[in-house]
Amino acid sequence: MANIIFMGTPDFAVPSLVALHQKFGINAVVTNPDKPQGRGLKLYPSPVKIAAEKLSIPILQPESLKDPYFAEQIKELEPDIICVIAFKILPKSVYSLAKLGTFNVHGSLLPKYRGAAPIQWSIINGDKETGVTTFLLNDTVDTGNILLQKKCLVSDTMTFGDLYSEMMPLAADIAVETCELLISGDVHSISQDSSLATPAPKLFREQCLINWNDSSCRVKNFIHGVSPIPAAWTYFNKSKLKIYRCKTSELQLPVGTYQISNNSFVIGCLDGSCEIHELQPEGKPKMSVRDFINGYRGETVGSLS
Repeated sequence: MANIIFMGTPDFAVPSLVALHQKFGINAVVTNPDKPQGRGLKLYPSPVKIAAEKLSIPILQPESLKDPYFAEQIKELEPDIICVIAFKILPKSVYSLAKLGTFNVHGSLLPKYRGAAPIQWSIINGDKETGVTTFLLNDTVDTGNILLQKKCLVSDTMTFGDLYSEMMPLAADIAVETCELLISGDVHSISQDSSLATPAPKLFREQCLINWNDSSCRVKNFIHGVSPIPAAWTYFNKSKLKIYRCKTSELQLPVGTYQISNNSFVIGCLDGSCEIHELQPEGKPKMSVRDFINGYRGETVGSLS
């Protein structure tokens, strides 16, 4: 049986870790150091560390992947395969240690969406299809030769969070199949056509102010693409309002104006409008539009500000 090391941090990587351990047995897990959170800055482990502890797998948490001591630790484990999912950029001194190869599981159909946020950008751009790719690591991020790909459909109502959850088991399946491929030795990798590459950089909260002077479809896709994090937002009654779900509407309102009735909250776009379904007023929890309207006492028609 192959000696496999798993590297990852968030919950997206957990199903893959579990599936690989059940199929092959994972010899060690590498994940981020515990992260301080909250007022007391209590240290919290990553989802991958929590899963590895439950599976009784040895864990490494290096402060720096470039530390020569970390590379020595990996070398002593004599890995046949290193599987990387949602982790940091590995230096060649580490990824070159795997005898059969080091591969990454990426949340897009490469070369489309190279970068840290492929799933989010797929929703933002209104794609009807996406998927996962495994590729061999090299010195340039997300450019290595492709091993396998699996496709999945993207429905019109999906948010980033919805698609993220749907792709987790898909990532687990392709991780297992890729290890089987590398172990068999029957590897026929395909080089990426970089002329087809599109960037998928990480998105930050300050970039998520909604541009209502855009088509209702593009506004809806943007809102869904950054839901639940970092979350799209707008100014409403001189405070920030986060919006998580909506649908396009043919109701014609001037751009950036709103209309609130007994059962709907609609905001005007360049063409038509967006009907809000889930939102979060500043200082309050996330709620349905019905709960928002039930507690709303402001103007029912006006301009966002």
